Formats: sequence, C-alpha cells, structure tokens
Amino acid sequence: MKIKFTVIIVLFFSLRLSVFAIHPDTLKLASTPSHADSSALAVPVHNDTYSVKLTTASIQQYSVKLSAQINNSENIKLPVFIVVPDSTNVSVSTDNNNFRHLTSSLQLDSLRATLVEAQIHRDSVNQQIKRNIQANVARLLKIDDPDSIRIELKRPLSDTIKGALYTHLAGYYLHYDTITNKKKQLAYQNEALSYTLLAIQQYAAYDDSVALRLSFDNLVKVYYSQKKYTQAKWFILQSNTLSRAKNDTSNIISSLLTLSTIKSDVKDYDLAKRDLNEALQLSIIIHSPKTESQVLKNYALLYHRLKDYPKEAMLLRKRDTLEEGIRRAAEAQLAAQNALQKKKLDSLQNKKKVYSSNIRKLYKNNSAKKIASL
Repeated sequence: MKIKFTVIIVLFFSLRLSVFAIHPDTLKLASTPSHADSSALAVPVHNDTYSVKLTTASIQQYSVKLSAQINNSENIKLPVFIVVPDSTNVSVSTDNNNFRHLTSSLQLDSLRATLVEAQIHRDSVNQQIKRNIQANVARLLKIDDPDSIRIELKRPLSDTIKGALYTHLAGYYLHYDTITNKKKQLAYQNEALSYTLLAIQQYAAYDDSVALRLSFDNLVKVYYSQKKYTQAKWFILQSNTLSRAKNDTSNIISSLLTLSTIKSDVKDYDLAKRDLNEALQLSIIIHSPKTESQVLKNYALLYHRLKDYPKEAMLLRKRDTLEEGIRRAAEAQLAAQNALQKKKLDSLQNKKKVYSSNIRKLYKNNSAKKIASL
C-alpha cells in the first residue's frame, strides 16, 4: 500500500510537469547552455520574456518540505522557482553574514534615532532650566533691601543666581560716592569690594566673561577711588583682555580710557598717550563720533597735566567741532522724524475728510430718495 501511494504521488507530479512541457508558449527551456550548479528558464507573458536564474545551493536552502504520512513519515522536497523580469538579476542567499550586517545596520539606525531624540529632549530641558533661572534671578533682583538679599544667599542656590545676587548686593554699596560721611563711605567701599570678589568666584566657575568684565570694572572704580592704583591697573587690564577676546571694541576703548587715566595719575604719560592713541584710532574705525569726542576730551586733559596748552586747545577745538556735528546730525534726525510724523497725520486727516464727504453724500442721496417716495 505504501509503495502504491508513493507511485501515485510521483505520477501526479510527473503529469503536472509534463503539462507545462507540452505547451511551449507557457514554459520553455532557455537556449543558453547550463552548467553544473545553475539553470535558466524563460516564460513569455504578454509578449514579455521573464527569466529565472537558480542557484543549486539556494534551491536546496529554499526547498519546500512536503510530508505525507503513510505508516511512516516521508518527506518529498520540491524546489521553489522564483520568476523575475529578464532585466533583473536576483540572487537568493541566506548567508548569515548578510543577515548579521542588515541587523547591525538596523540597530545602528535605531541607536542614532534614539540619540537624536535624547539630544532634543536634553536641549529642551536645558532651555527650560535656563528660563527658570532667568525668572528666578529677575525676581530676586527686584529686592532692594540688603538684609533680604543676604537671607536669600543663605539658601541653596545655583552659581548663576549666587553670582547675580552678589553683584546686586555690591551694586547697593557702589553708591558710596553719594555719602558724605567718610567713615561710612569707606565701609560701603569695603562691602562693595567684598561682594564683588564673591561674585567673581561664582562667575569664574562657569566662565561668564561678560559678568567677569563688569565685576572687574566695579573693582577698578573702588580701588581708583581709594587711590590704590596698582590694584586698579591690574583689574582694568583684566577687563581689557576680556574685551579683546570678545572683540568688543566699545569696551576696549572704555578700558583704554580708564587705563590712560590711571597712568596719568601715576605720571606715566608716555604709556597714557599710547593708550589714548589706540582708543582714538578704534573710535574712528567704528564710526562713533560720541566715543571719539570722549577720547579727545581725555587727550586734552592729558596735555593739560603736561602743561602743553596749545595742544590742549587744539584738541578741545576739534572736540567742539565734533560735538557740533553730532548736534546737527541729531537735529536733522529729529526734523526728519517730525516731518514723517506730520506726513502720517496729514494722510490720516485726508482719509478722514474723504470718509466724511462720502458719508454726507450717502446721507443726501438717502434723504432725496425718502422725499421722492413721500
């Protein structure tokens, strides 16, 4: 019985294959010669030729497993034929290396996507933290009472907020020049120095160059008032260095003017002239007449100290000419703004007149129609 059933199955598949072989328009062998481990089939469908390239190893790996349970299980394996267009070469391979490479690529893409999402989330969190810090700093800087600020400083705060609060507290004591009592004035100066130095420690922790420069300028103000020129000179040089690193020309000029004043006070006039020369050149480069006027004024003061009155007078005349040009430019700008404002008002008035005229005409027409209807 087992032999008979096997013969029937073999005959059945033989008849199926013979049917395909009988019809040449349906399936025909390719005329190309075949070699040991490959074969080719051509199938015309709607006048288009399709070819199949089969690899023996691939067929063996992609075989169909048929089981016919007749007393004992037997397996009948038939190859799977894949039909593709003639112009396309398809090779079927189950190489474990290819699958491993594909899996690695997919994992790498997934990791990259995860990293991008993590970066976006981290940036969003950092922005939110920054906004919260700014809001907290703005709230704390509204406090004018020094004792309340000291209480806030005893709480756990970030370096950013601490630095801002120390600077705010130092600013309260930097108004020492409004105090006439010498003893109290000195106490205010010392408090300003102490809190500014504490602020510098906080700013240095996260390298806030702008806040550091402002703190250095505050120290220079106090040390210069106390006539401690060595300390004042050192800190103004630090401020100048930070301004040059940022290419901040305006603050470079400002620090040069302060530096020249300190050098003039210690009678180092040649170095003071050099600083003023650089400041004058920079003010001309950035086309700032107001800054140039300030530099000329400091230059004139230097020549006054040197008792070189002709050069002092020449520089003052040059400064006055520059100031006159600034005044005329400001007047011209104001006149242009007034003219533009007047033009806008005239245009608005004309629009109102046209609108009123149209309303009157419409009213007259409506009145005439009402009278006619009566």
